[in-house]
Amino acid sequence: MNDGQYPYDPYAQDPYAQQPEIIGYDAYGQPVYQQAQPQHPQQQQYDAQQQQGYGYDPYAQQPQQPYDPYAQQQQQQQQQQQYGYVDTAQQQQWIPQQAAPPRPVPEPVPEPEPEPVRASVPVPEQRRPKNEYATEQFSFVEEPDEDSEDVIDWLKFTESRTERREEARRRGRNRVVALVVAVALVVAGGVGYLWYAGMLPGLSAGKDAPVTASGPQKRDVIAVHLHTTKGATSTVLLVDNITRKRGTTVLLPNSLSVANDDGLTTTLAKSVEDDGSAGTREAIGSVLGTKIGGTWRLDTPYLENLVELVGNIEIDTDTDVPDTKKGATPVVRQGKEQTLSGRMAVAYATHRAPGEAETAQLQRFGQVMHGVLKKISDDPQAATTTVRTLAQVLDPSLPEKDLGASLAKLAERAKRGAYETAQLPVRPDGTLSDSAADSVVKDILGGSASSPEQGAAVRVGVRNAQGDTGATETARIALVNGGYAFVDAGQATAPVTSSQVTYGDAAKKATAEEVAKTLGLPAGAVRKGKAAANADVTVVLGQDFKAK
Repeated sequence: MNDGQYPYDPYAQDPYAQQPEIIGYDAYGQPVYQQAQPQHPQQQQYDAQQQQGYGYDPYAQQPQQPYDPYAQQQQQQQQQQQYGYVDTAQQQQWIPQQAAPPRPVPEPVPEPEPEPVRASVPVPEQRRPKNEYATEQFSFVEEPDEDSEDVIDWLKFTESRTERREEARRRGRNRVVALVVAVALVVAGGVGYLWYAGMLPGLSAGKDAPVTASGPQKRDVIAVHLHTTKGATSTVLLVDNITRKRGTTVLLPNSLSVANDDGLTTTLAKSVEDDGSAGTREAIGSVLGTKIGGTWRLDTPYLENLVELVGNIEIDTDTDVPDTKKGATPVVRQGKEQTLSGRMAVAYATHRAPGEAETAQLQRFGQVMHGVLKKISDDPQAATTTVRTLAQVLDPSLPEKDLGASLAKLAERAKRGAYETAQLPVRPDGTLSDSAADSVVKDILGGSASSPEQGAAVRVGVRNAQGDTGATETARIALVNGGYAFVDAGQATAPVTSSQVTYGDAAKKATAEEVAKTLGLPAGAVRKGKAAANADVTVVLGQDFKAK
């Protein structure tokens, strides 16, 4: 028995084999043994296998032997006794074993092919198995290659440069599109402004174009009453023609004949004093045949504050305004583009020299209002803020927001030159003249160009051509009691024999017939013709009208 002190010898498997003698090494570093004559029949089988190839091939097909666990154990013991233990680290290869004598077994079980033992320490010039691969061949998987990193960096650089070029092209296209859009907006805005300002020939009317226009037009009208500390009043109308985009200040003389709350004839100044803002607004609307949206009472202290808030005004003054407190030194000098403070503006707007016509003072008030509109903001919110800063008590018909919006629109018209001032002409008795019907009432205020609102009283203008002043009062009472709005058209220049009831619109024929019945006139007095601009139906009282 081998006690484990001798190395293992693979030739110990065959007890009949003689110990081979090493006679040298081949080109692959394998030992070459001297072949001994076999003493057992199995040795011949081993020699035949050796003639098939030279040396040991671990991948060669090993002969299948029946499995005998006792024979294998016996062979290992014999080999250990004869040759001793062989270190696998030094030998690196197993020497082919001889098959043990076959023993009958019930069922041979094939032994799995042993895996070749690979040397942990390489031997110089040792032959490498046929299909074995060296790990150095796959070093690129484990170890980074500097050339490959350079290739990756180059690919990254190329990709990033391509992306930068695409991004630059995209930004360039966006800039071109933005530039084209900006140019288009500028051109459209310029054309729109020129059209809005009336500077495009053939497309819109300029500031010097006539105010007249065919068809109904939309207008916003505000009545402004200037009250002095001495009780005097002055009245103007601020008219915004929304259809034509033009503004006008209409000067109303205090002598204008209007009807009071009782239907009696009175003057504008008396109506402002007795009937207040609401009654006067209705009386003016009835006389002029227009709708007045609201009333703005502007006392002189508030006018002074308003001029100060807008930063003074510049107007062309027509006279010197003396200062009663300082003697000969004038408060306002006559001249072009005079700058007026709040106090100076009030003094100029209320100045009326001794023996001077009322219209002169009214013209100065209109100049001051025009100067204020040119300086106030055309932004509705900013204009409303200015109105609120005045801290004045406004008429309920015109809240601060509405007044600010109206002033802003008028300011826009005044700043671009689409604004004018017009005087309402009246006769000495306060009635409207014929020229007033065409130039102011119809063209500026609209007059009877539009039908009255639903439920509004029909306006009937009465002109006395009889000669008896009592006839006008009789006609007024009859018309007011009949539900009509009386409009005093004054005295005719020459008396007429037959009374006439004239209507301008065919739709007013039935109304004219009812007016004739109310006044006791025959149906033949009704005819179609030119009615007054401030009335729906015009009546001329002749000799056949009987006054009571």
